[in-house]
Amino acid sequence: MGRLDGKIALVTGAARGTGEQVARLFVAEGARVMIADVLEAEGEAVAKELGGAAAFVRLDVGSEDDWARAVERTAARFGGLSVLVNNAGILQMKPLEETTLADFERHVRVNQIGPFLGMKAVAPVLKAGGGGSIVNVSSVDGLSAKPNIVAYAATKWALRGMTRVAALELGKHGIRVNTVCPEVGGPAMRAPYVPAGIEVEKTLAFAHGVIPYQRAREPIELVRDVARMILFLASDESLSCTGGDYAVDAGWTAGRLSSKA
Repeated sequence: MGRLDGKIALVTGAARGTGEQVARLFVAEGARVMIADVLEAEGEAVAKELGGAAAFVRLDVGSEDDWARAVERTAARFGGLSVLVNNAGILQMKPLEETTLADFERHVRVNQIGPFLGMKAVAPVLKAGGGGSIVNVSSVDGLSAKPNIVAYAATKWALRGMTRVAALELGKHGIRVNTVCPEVGGPAMRAPYVPAGIEVEKTLAFAHGVIPYQRAREPIELVRDVARMILFLASDESLSCTGGDYAVDAGWTAGRLSSKA
């Protein structure tokens, strides 16, 4: 018995990174998964590798028409929809004074409008099916702050608020809405900001060193930890969880150890 037997999921940004790991884990646990992304070749390749339990649809998360088509294709292919994972996102690191209005609006379109349109698009289908689960992927940067990410942080903080409102509105229909806040994201997202000569994968564990065993784990396992939390929130194991924020950050947002600790 898989933990997601009978579930049908639509996962955005699933052609690579965290979304890809979510799709792979969901299929392994018995779900049927629609892989949604703008990266067509990569998304098609992942779907093909996963076999009949997966399919691919091109989805620009900022397009209302694309969302309508993606939800329709998911229901037509698999016979319904019970889980939405809003994972697609972008990150651009710039100081406040160098961030243009276009930079800011691009983040809002993908990281904030995308999940808004997704929740709106799937709500009628989830209601008709008697309920379901929506998991929005925020970030530790939606729980705390660091320099040079004003646009990214704005959208990730906003997503947490949107999640709580949606949880309150949709709960009466049996729809749970939660937020996962990872410290680790897909390597491709941080690659442009890693100095030459440093392996991107090795930077994934930057905030995890306080826990000794984390230093010995493969970097991809830290990404899979995020996928495992999303799996929990998508499954019936989390029926009492809605409107919550779930950090996957090895204590990063809990505080900092003193130099003597």
